[in-house]
Amino acid sequence: MNVVIVGPDRGLGDALETRGARITRLEGVASGERLREAGIETADLLVVTDVAEATAIPVALEVNPDLRTVAYTDDSVPEFVRGQLDFAVHPDVLPVTAVAEELTPTLD
Repeated sequence: MNVVIVGPDRGLGDALETRGARITRLEGVASGERLREAGIETADLLVVTDVAEATAIPVALEVNPDLRTVAYTDDSVPEFVRGQLDFAVHPDVLPVTAVAEELTPTLD
């Protein structure tokens, strides 16, 4: 499973790697060009941890419509992307290990 994480990792990348996922971390502006450089075209999952970069979700889905999208943040997700998210969770509700298990059930 190929995963692109946009924003601070928050430990989720390591938890996903432990479960066999390949992680590409992207901090800063998640433009279409930077998402392509990160491999979004062949990614299975996009995780956004910084809502300031929420525009990465529709941009990534335009390039890869089969992409699963997740927001793992303690901030509110902007209304314009809520309908495009497969999963949104506050870090205080579920720890990174539980989120990683939920996102990679077939990688055990």
